[in-house]
Amino acid sequence: MEDYNKIIESLGVKFIKARNIRILQPIVIKNFYDVENTLLILYNGDVSYGDEHQKVEIGDMLFIPGGKHVTVTYGEPSNPKAVTNEEFMTHREHYFEANRDPSRIGNMPNSFGYVSFEAKVFDSVNFFNSLDVPPFIIKHDETLAQAIRQILLEDMTEVAGKGRVIKIKTEEIVIEVIRYILKQRLFVEQLVTNSTYFKDPRLIDIFAYIKDNIGGDLSNKVLANVANVSEDYVGQYFKMLTGINPQDYIEYQRMEAAVGLLRTSKKSIRAIGAEVGYKDTAYFCRRFKMMFGIPAGKMRRRESLMNV
Repeated sequence: MEDYNKIIESLGVKFIKARNIRILQPIVIKNFYDVENTLLILYNGDVSYGDEHQKVEIGDMLFIPGGKHVTVTYGEPSNPKAVTNEEFMTHREHYFEANRDPSRIGNMPNSFGYVSFEAKVFDSVNFFNSLDVPPFIIKHDETLAQAIRQILLEDMTEVAGKGRVIKIKTEEIVIEVIRYILKQRLFVEQLVTNSTYFKDPRLIDIFAYIKDNIGGDLSNKVLANVANVSEDYVGQYFKMLTGINPQDYIEYQRMEAAVGLLRTSKKSIRAIGAEVGYKDTAYFCRRFKMMFGIPAGKMRRRESLMNV
């Protein structure tokens, strides 16, 4: 348990957004993908996930780790409209309606609430993504349900200290999800592995260097110098501890940084690509769409619309 506490203490948690949604028409998204973790609570109606349409019961929660492709069905599953992730992201207002009335939370037909957040070890590594776990259902959990409701309420109102309350409640959500994983003994092997490699100082140095130099030279030669190992060995060393090769990890971090810039800045696509390490804008755009299923420009349009 001490190792798990150390991981929890090392987590940097960041609230991204929270919404209370009414489903306007049944849809199935075959390749839903987002970089943030999402915890969804079903208030009324139907939500299911996976190719076998595993049903989320009313009052239960669906946890979707960031960086995972998943099929999600919103609304009556008998005859939903099939849409791509790109179509959904671009025209979300056709399928979802965001509620901004606190009194209607949990009281609308075909509705759910959700909170999206980051949880990064040493502010560098996406914790839930690093576990390589699939989406899963959390059966009725009053503590989590109340935390989501409190975040939704705070986000809908202008009151003193709302940002602080949301931050605290988001951290509570992360801890409760980890506790659920431990209590149900889900993904224990992955947790044990993480508790081991997150203590390796050379790997921590590599994570920190990548984060601080995301737009620079991150070749294996450079990483080898950071970790003080040979260039021939650094790729093997990184993959042995994390399960992925360093260049794949770097690309994911660069794309995640690009999403953050698209959300928070007005920089051009070319400038964003260059800032996260892509000299060739066309190549950056191809890789972005391949990873997220949506062009970078449409990702920005999504964020500037209803942002539901």
